[in-house]
Amino acid sequence: MNKNTKDINNLELSAMSSRTISFIIDDLLITFLVVIILWDNLIVHSEDVNAVIQLITNFMSYIFFIKFSYQSFFIWYFGATIGKIITKIKVIDYNTLGNISLTSSMIRSGIRLISEMFFYFGFIFSFFNDGRQTLHDKLAKTLVVNV
Repeated sequence: MNKNTKDINNLELSAMSSRTISFIIDDLLITFLVVIILWDNLIVHSEDVNAVIQLITNFMSYIFFIKFSYQSFFIWYFGATIGKIITKIKVIDYNTLGNISLTSSMIRSGIRLISEMFFYFGFIFSFFNDGRQTLHDKLAKTLVVNV
């Protein structure tokens, strides 16, 4: 048994409930930010539902950029997004058990966005492995643990 295996066994993996609450908090924050950015346009078109849907559709690439940037920066710099900080969980590198690199953070964020677009398919992986790793955790070689 190598040292890394011993250290991983001593980690307390985050509960699915903590990860879910963290996800909801982060999504609400992003939604709030998008509403603030689009507020003037939403008020102008508030009578016409089709115009609001068109506005949001046109802004979708910006929403993806905001989500990608938010996830990438916070996970890389703090090891956690605001939702994860509130729920006291953190993303760590699987191999070093330390902070993850910017590259790993960007890979994780990109795959996470793709998983969200396809009915959260990548999140299902967390139910079928010992490390509770989602697809984006597996590909970025990360773990989510309690702080």
